[in-house]
Amino acid sequence: MIRLIFWDYVKCLDARLRRFSLGLAGVAVTAAIIGFLLRGAALTGDIAGMVDREMLGLLWGTSVGEAFTYRLAGIIVISIGLYLPVIGAWVSLAGGLIALWSFTQIGHIPDQEQTGIRLLLLLHLLGVSFWVGILAPLRWLARDPEYLAVAANFGDKFGVMASGIVAVLVLAGGLMAWLILGTLSLIFTTAYGLALVGKVTLVALLLGLAAANKLRFIPAMQAGNQKAAAHLARSIELEITVITAVLVATATLTSVLALPM
Repeated sequence: MIRLIFWDYVKCLDARLRRFSLGLAGVAVTAAIIGFLLRGAALTGDIAGMVDREMLGLLWGTSVGEAFTYRLAGIIVISIGLYLPVIGAWVSLAGGLIALWSFTQIGHIPDQEQTGIRLLLLLHLLGVSFWVGILAPLRWLARDPEYLAVAANFGDKFGVMASGIVAVLVLAGGLMAWLILGTLSLIFTTAYGLALVGKVTLVALLLGLAAANKLRFIPAMQAGNQKAAAHLARSIELEITVITAVLVATATLTSVLALPM
């Protein structure tokens, strides 16, 4: 998405972006394999379940195996697209959609048996991916004095689009929480609801950091202030830390905590 929408700003980083994306693809494949094996261990109640062929074979025929297949296929398509000329970015985008769709196959969403809520989750994940995808290239540009103006205009362009992205994230996330919980009273009276509140609090912190970037650092960078670029780079590093915490909270919500009844 970043290469397609912001090519004029990130073309100077193309080789670095490809290497970075390929590295992330490797991490994603490793995480997907470990996650699948851990499901086998969870089913048997023993770490040996990670290599139990019979159990893993049974697991392969479930929605967990289906999600695993989608994820690996998506990551492979993304990797191929990184090195294809002309249409490569579109191929990678298709691979990204396949990989994101895998997340609609497991967790609590499939329990709802509604196509609409799966599409809501996909829309939510697209917004999150777009936001996360901007961070590394923007930080690289902000760290290089040669690209101060490029980084400022890149950040300004993203800031304008982020207003719409935030609206999509909040709307889709709120609707999913309401459809899954069914009533707001469960938010403050169950472990699942409290974990959800913790995740929303972290997201609010992210929005505060994004607002500081848009209203303070980016305008200063457009005026030629190099120190503002350094502040922006550090703010992005803090954003990455908070996003990691949000992802941990999300994993806990979808794979550890049961839905409140």
